[in-house]
Amino acid sequence: MNNLYRKKLLQRQNRSYTLGTVEFIHNQWVFFDDELDEATDLEFYTQQEVEVFRDQGWERGILESEGIVKTPYDKTNLKDTETIRIKKALIYSLEMLIEELSDDSFFQFLTSLNSLEFSLYDCIFCHNHLCFLEDRKIREGVNFLTFDNGETVCSVQHHFTYYKKQRDRFEFTLSTGKRIVIEKLE
Repeated sequence: MNNLYRKKLLQRQNRSYTLGTVEFIHNQWVFFDDELDEATDLEFYTQQEVEVFRDQGWERGILESEGIVKTPYDKTNLKDTETIRIKKALIYSLEMLIEELSDDSFFQFLTSLNSLEFSLYDCIFCHNHLCFLEDRKIREGVNFLTFDNGETVCSVQHHFTYYKKQRDRFEFTLSTGKRIVIEKLE
């Protein structure tokens, strides 16, 4: 698996975007979040990936100042009351953790998480103990992650041992009592 494949898996995650509309009010662009029913100055999202719904499809680009979206082909202006979605960022410690995982462990973790109807973008807490062990020959410990999909909460313990072989064990526990344990040895 290469970085491009991982990136595609991340793009396909549920709830990876914040959906809403934009309006031009009092000479400034305002984003209205559909889920939270909140208004935010659109300038807050400058230089982030956005998608604009046009012609029955999503057009991807980078938001620039003053309601301009830079696409791979040109620059376009947002229109008043247009529907857009803004790419969410992963929690930094989670981003660092998934970069450390082998391709197989990453895929096993992600598919198990998704099978429980959670997305990486549902992560509300991640303690990545692995990042504190960079200089050690033997790296072992536990990472703690919490996910909330709006209906259920999932706690994940990631037990790891990285020495001559790499061992990853993920224990998923849902607030409903359901549990899943997966282990990957390499």
